[in-house]
Amino acid sequence: MAIQTVGVVGCGLMGSGIAQVAAQSGHSVVVREVSAQLVEKGLQSINKNLERLVNKGTLTPGDRDAARGRVRGTTSLEDLKGCDIVIEAIIEQLPAKKELYVALDKICAANTIFASNTSSISITEMAVVTQRTQRFVGLHFFNPVPVMKLVEVIRTIATDGKVYEEVVAFAKGLGKTPVRTADNTGFIVNRLLVPYLLDAVRVLEQGLASIQDIDNSMKLGCGYPMGPLTLLDFVGIDTTYYIANIMFDEFKEARFSAPPLMKRMVLAGWNGRKSGRGFYDYADPANPLPMQFS
Repeated sequence: MAIQTVGVVGCGLMGSGIAQVAAQSGHSVVVREVSAQLVEKGLQSINKNLERLVNKGTLTPGDRDAARGRVRGTTSLEDLKGCDIVIEAIIEQLPAKKELYVALDKICAANTIFASNTSSISITEMAVVTQRTQRFVGLHFFNPVPVMKLVEVIRTIATDGKVYEEVVAFAKGLGKTPVRTADNTGFIVNRLLVPYLLDAVRVLEQGLASIQDIDNSMKLGCGYPMGPLTLLDFVGIDTTYYIANIMFDEFKEARFSAPPLMKRMVLAGWNGRKSGRGFYDYADPANPLPMQFS
């Protein structure tokens, strides 16, 4: 049967975006957060994004209201028991994800599909704590979810083929372009992207070029929309550092080893745009200035 009711666990930046696109695509959505305040914050984010689309003329007021009406917020996992698929978009820490899936496995019907939005953690490691390894996949959306077209659909060695195809069809129904990949740490995008970003930090760390020259080289020389150090600030230096450590633990390859400069920046709280300081200083967000490291 086609997926109709969608559960989303986590209503932060990623979770609210997933809930929004699912609702806009006609699905009934139940989105769960740990507190009423976080539920409200996530729903407000969805409303603002829908209103922005109306103001741009890409969404009618009627479609906005219909999408809003399809989303229900909750603080109870029990409210997810009737969902056809539950997409997890919580903190990128394996113990927390395992704890969640153990609880969901007891609540949800046997035919409910579980999907993780993880960008780096092994899907198999999460699936094995449940009794439904054959109905467990990775569904990695990209930020911002309503804008980015790509979705990585990850299949483990235990995932049932029909379930996998059902999730691929679901992703297409959301207006996304799904790419198929096996359960291998980093999947496709981060497997290729993370070493590139780490090498950019190494070039800076070794004094080969300035922040601006590194970014301009990749923008103007390779046609990238933003330079690697700007991208690191956008994604979050702490986030990339964490992903790199997971990948290094998995592969033990030097290209996945985070440079010492990144570690020191994370320790100092210089995590990029969200902290106001990273490779650039965002005191004036409209005119970020490169930081000095020596």
